[in-house]
Amino acid sequence: MERVAESPIYGLVAEFSDPESLLQAAERTREAGYRRIDAYSPFPVHGLAEAIGFKDNWLPWIIFLAGVTGTIAGFALQIYALAIDYPHNVGGRPLISWPAFVPVSFETTILLASFGAVIGMLGLNGLPRPHHPIFNTPRFELASQDRFFLCIEATDPLFDIERTEQFLESLGPDAVSIVER
Repeated sequence: MERVAESPIYGLVAEFSDPESLLQAAERTREAGYRRIDAYSPFPVHGLAEAIGFKDNWLPWIIFLAGVTGTIAGFALQIYALAIDYPHNVGGRPLISWPAFVPVSFETTILLASFGAVIGMLGLNGLPRPHHPIFNTPRFELASQDRFFLCIEATDPLFDIERTEQFLESLGPDAVSIVER
């Protein structure tokens, strides 16, 4: 079986000096039809996630399902322990008394929901990731200080190195760079 060689280019990145320019460039990039784009900034920019088409709908569902699993596990553990494994009638009380099970079930709900949040966040973000191709961008270390970057990935269906570079240049960035893998 023959393997297709992976492109040595991760994408093209444009560098901007202010958040407003980045936001306008992201909106124009999305309007131009590019879908595999990402933006990097030293602080959150209001509206940037929507401008690049970022949708994060999985994490709340992961947390919810982990919490429901915790609730069910808490009740099941207590029912098994008190009604099946060691049924002991104390003062004529029922073996399965659900109001007494609420505190433990609440705690297992919180425990598993928090585990789901952490593990889901790490998994959805692709972490741990010790190295990412975007780190090969010249001056990218300034993304955590005072510069703003917009990247169009080579996996985008509209990506053509010449046309995409011309498009990025038309956005008025300070610099446009090729990002190698």
